[in-house]
Amino acid sequence: MGVYLNPGNSGFAGILNDLYIDKTGLIALINNSIETPGRLTCISRPRRFGKSFAAQMLCAYYDRTCDSSALFCDKIISRDQSYLRHLNQYNVIYVDMTYIKPYTDRYKKLADYLSSKITEELKVSCPELVVSNELPATMIRAVEMTGNKFIMIIDEWDAPIRENPSVQQEYLEFLRTLFKSSQTTSKIFAAAYMTGILPVKKDGRQSAISDFREYTMVSPRKFGEYVGFTQEEVRRLCDRGNVDFQAMKQWYDGYSFRGVGSVYNPNSVMQAADNGTFDSYWTETSAAESLMGYISMGYAGLTRVIAELIGGMEVRVNTNGFANDLVTFKGRDDVLTLLIHLGYLAYDEGTKTVRIPNEEIRMEFSKSVRETDHAETIRRVVESDQLIYDTIHMKEEAVSMQIEKIHAEETSPLHYNKEDSLRSVIKLAYYTYKDYYLQWEELPAGEGYADIVYLPRRDSDYPALVIELKWNQTAQGAISQIKKKHYPKSIEAYGGEILLVGISYDKGEPAGSRTHTCRIERYEFPNPISENDGADQ
Repeated sequence: MGVYLNPGNSGFAGILNDLYIDKTGLIALINNSIETPGRLTCISRPRRFGKSFAAQMLCAYYDRTCDSSALFCDKIISRDQSYLRHLNQYNVIYVDMTYIKPYTDRYKKLADYLSSKITEELKVSCPELVVSNELPATMIRAVEMTGNKFIMIIDEWDAPIRENPSVQQEYLEFLRTLFKSSQTTSKIFAAAYMTGILPVKKDGRQSAISDFREYTMVSPRKFGEYVGFTQEEVRRLCDRGNVDFQAMKQWYDGYSFRGVGSVYNPNSVMQAADNGTFDSYWTETSAAESLMGYISMGYAGLTRVIAELIGGMEVRVNTNGFANDLVTFKGRDDVLTLLIHLGYLAYDEGTKTVRIPNEEIRMEFSKSVRETDHAETIRRVVESDQLIYDTIHMKEEAVSMQIEKIHAEETSPLHYNKEDSLRSVIKLAYYTYKDYYLQWEELPAGEGYADIVYLPRRDSDYPALVIELKWNQTAQGAISQIKKKHYPKSIEAYGGEILLVGISYDKGEPAGSRTHTCRIERYEFPNPISENDGADQ
């Protein structure tokens, strides 16, 4: 058993000692790729989405120097027809790129270090092996002598590129020596599996290691259910531990993939289940991955897009131009694409849109916009805070003036008079609501749907806001509709103060006379006894 060659199964055995969600079905997908043109697989996921757990699992399953049958005999993979054919049948080379950083002068000596260490362990394993200065040549001889091909597993493959971009070219050349030639690759590897945060680095428009098949947060395809925990897996976990499933969904759901449905952040789900507390477990691990730094970039339209996202809106994005690194940006779409890969945004492959996935990530955005030194972002934060203050203090004229200002600034003339634009304006105007409220759109309530409801957080003493929007009608008419259709009924259990907010836009004729009006009233639930008395009369 070595450090890099055949590391054994102790890592996965330790994982099984904790609360474990069975993801061994992933092994069957890798088994299907063995000795095929699709033998090279690259999986990119955000931090804390189980990449290293999967790598340890594959090591335990394939490593020929150990017996892992007891670890897998009751798992999903044991029911697959490929299970016994590949169990503990290969020489495994496992490299965790974050582990070798201190020994390679921040990856500057990466190629020489790995070549020498892997060669040393091959020589110990096979003393008769004739080694050379070229790692691929040595590995080919090892296969010829032993009759066993390699499964290579590289965890955090992109760490050198993320943490020291200056070594990028030399590092990619090292990977090319192993994987670029299909003839060499087929002689050495039965399969290879790489994980990382970023997809394979592009040279121009092409992948730098073109033979790898990539499965990313933009398009995970058949690996979608292994990005994180599925909804059914989370539901079973909550039932087992008597944990509030709806709260778990609100906090950590939000990623969704075709054919899979909802996918949850696995690390956060496990911590919430273990701690019994719903909170943000999203902590940064690298200055290079600072959310604040990316959302403060000065690309055209980026500030507005971030405001829309925080307001709960979805935004279209073109992911095709992203260079798959942390330094090459051509515009806002590249920034948004990076945030998809980092897990800060969820991508809808069908609509080509992004959104902030859940409560946990919204907290990170809210914190970051308040810490930024970007002047436009600071202005938006100040104005939104003031709008919330004016609303809860029932300053109707100030509220209507700010809504009118945002409507003029943020809506193109082509869409200004569309009814949907007013709802978008409200979400943009109440930009910082996450500090005080949870937002609900079209909340089923009474005899219809409330347009927007802001429900106070548990640690907030703010009133709930039930907002109704009207176009070419009166703000008082909006208030009347809230009362008539009993919209506050859905939040009656909240038990605190409720404000009804009617906002109306009159486009006017001519266009220059268009105005916004606001009406705010305190709400009191009708007394059932009084209502019955009135009915009897």
